[in-house]
Amino acid sequence: MRTIFIVFVKEIIDNLRDRRTLGTALIMGPIFGPVLFAFVINLSLERSLEDAERPLELPVIGGELAPNLVSYLRSQNIDTVAGPDDRAAALDAVKTGEHDVVLIIPVTFGEQLANSVPATIELVSDQADTDADRIARRTHRALQSYNRELAALRVFARGVNPAVLRPLNIDEVDVSTPSGRSAMLLGMMSYFFIFATLMGGMYLAIDATAGERERGSLEPLLSLPVTRDQLILGKIGATCIFMALSLALSLLSFHVALKFMPLEQLGMTPNFGPGVVFAAFLLFAPFILLGAAVMTLVASFTKSYREAQTWLSVVLIAPTMPILIVSLLTLRPKTEFMFVPSLSQHLLLVDMVKNEPVNNLHVTISVASTLFFGALLTWICARLYRREGLLG
Repeated sequence: MRTIFIVFVKEIIDNLRDRRTLGTALIMGPIFGPVLFAFVINLSLERSLEDAERPLELPVIGGELAPNLVSYLRSQNIDTVAGPDDRAAALDAVKTGEHDVVLIIPVTFGEQLANSVPATIELVSDQADTDADRIARRTHRALQSYNRELAALRVFARGVNPAVLRPLNIDEVDVSTPSGRSAMLLGMMSYFFIFATLMGGMYLAIDATAGERERGSLEPLLSLPVTRDQLILGKIGATCIFMALSLALSLLSFHVALKFMPLEQLGMTPNFGPGVVFAAFLLFAPFILLGAAVMTLVASFTKSYREAQTWLSVVLIAPTMPILIVSLLTLRPKTEFMFVPSLSQHLLLVDMVKNEPVNNLHVTISVASTLFFGALLTWICARLYRREGLLG
């Protein structure tokens, strides 16, 4: 153990000397990622809230033909303004981006209403434009509301209760909690945690294997009175330390960044306090050994620092793929999922953010399976370092 500790300290000191690389590993992944995520989400939420509250200017062609409709739109915080001269000009204005949305009221609108015939109006928009599509949906909701009110008035004028048009009275019962709703938005946090953890140890894993081979320092190191098993265990242990530091920084960065996100205005309250941060660190800790062993194993097969960087860039993506797939499918935790590293941590973290009870069996399986795969890959790395062709 003393020999392993000496190798361990040696690798840590060597990595601390390269301050530029160390700064990249501990700032770009753990800190910059959460800050960027919080900035984008914060900007998106604030813009959505502002769009829902601010008055909307809607260009209208033929507004004088439907004064009641125009008055209703104004009551919905939609101010109508004069639109293009005709329909062709409206289409061109939307295509060129001069207007996001144009409402066209034909000359037959009043006659169709008087005859109780469905009156046709056109809402011209470009659905490929995000801003235009958002404005179009807001206008469409106002028009649908006006449509329902007009239908109710028509039925009431004929002495019929408008309730007959609503045979079903649907009451939606939402059993979600503010913490549960926040998980829909914050479920991708585990992606950043996995990525930051791997980034924290990637450069050390490369430098301790392919880097030493490229510099020619591996052969003198192997000539020392140190077994190769002790050598590789010390290198993997040093990589684990920086990965753990990167994971801790990423968790703390998210904890701070969430305080500046207006989630409460959307009815969301993420359960990510200090206790959950500490529990999340313990939950992801077994993945540290697995990630360090994988990166060391892959880098051991490469001949140069640059080649190792190329291969490890793929390794950074591989553990996050199950998270992306499960996030799209919105799967719930199952026992069989707990045997898959990174996926099990993601599912358990989502339950923690939702403030739901965590299945102790799932936690046990996740920790045991991840540690097993980590120990197995560490043993494979030790076997690999016994090969005489390692120096080639």
